[in-house]
Amino acid sequence: MQDLLDPSRGLSGFVTSRGNELQPGTVLGRIATLEVRLAGGTHDISVAQKLRYRVFHEELGAKGATLASAADQVDADRFDDVCDHLLVIDRGTDGTKNEVVGTYRLLRQDVAMATGGFYSSAEFEIDRLVARHPDIRFLELGRSCVLPEYRSRRTIELLWQGIWAYVRHYGIGAMTGCASFHGTVPAAHAQALSFLAQNCRAGGDWRVSAVPSRYHEMDLMPAEAIDARAALNEMPPLIKGYLRLGAKIGDGCVVDHEFGTTDVFIVLPVESISSRYINYYGADADRFAPRVS
Repeated sequence: MQDLLDPSRGLSGFVTSRGNELQPGTVLGRIATLEVRLAGGTHDISVAQKLRYRVFHEELGAKGATLASAADQVDADRFDDVCDHLLVIDRGTDGTKNEVVGTYRLLRQDVAMATGGFYSSAEFEIDRLVARHPDIRFLELGRSCVLPEYRSRRTIELLWQGIWAYVRHYGIGAMTGCASFHGTVPAAHAQALSFLAQNCRAGGDWRVSAVPSRYHEMDLMPAEAIDARAALNEMPPLIKGYLRLGAKIGDGCVVDHEFGTTDVFIVLPVESISSRYINYYGADADRFAPRVS
């Protein structure tokens, strides 16, 4: 297996899928000088872990690093070995820069079931949600981060272009995962959390709750006291992006003291995504990652 960032290999060519599996290094999208592709091996995963450390631990103050990971300046856990990792790479105007500037971690249901479950099951009752939809393939999204200077609409669009190519290729029916507010006091985000609880909560067969031992109430303010525009402005860009796509939110939030965050659960059935976004993000999907039956 060759690494995506192996200088002897370069970054100019496409790596295509063989059989039904997307191969390490597969390109999933391009916008201007940026490219999104799957990590090509252990070296690439290490690059993603170092990027996550810079963002989560150095910038945002997460305290969850082990002594080993702190010494190595990597953000790592057991899921890294079984997930696929998206990398956003700035290739520069001449194609030689090759700097990894963003990453996203993807865990398919079949892989999760074979390797000990989903990451988010420690916080939310995702297994019950999955059990109610036996005919749907789930994909868990997580560990999303982008370097500050690349936190732009273009980078987010490229990440979603890559995710959508991946979703189409594997026939994914629903995307889930944790998304976070900074800080460990839910009341500090009372307006935004209350807005989500009152207007965006997943219902019916898509309902999902925080695990009872970690459940914190989200509905903290009466509806008449909420300024909807202000509530949306107070939300992290990632959560607002999910909502624009049609996502719903689970019941209850969870405080993650290691990462210093208040987490909510995202539920995004593919059938709920607006055709406008499907057409926009899916324009090149089959070219980069052909769909399999």
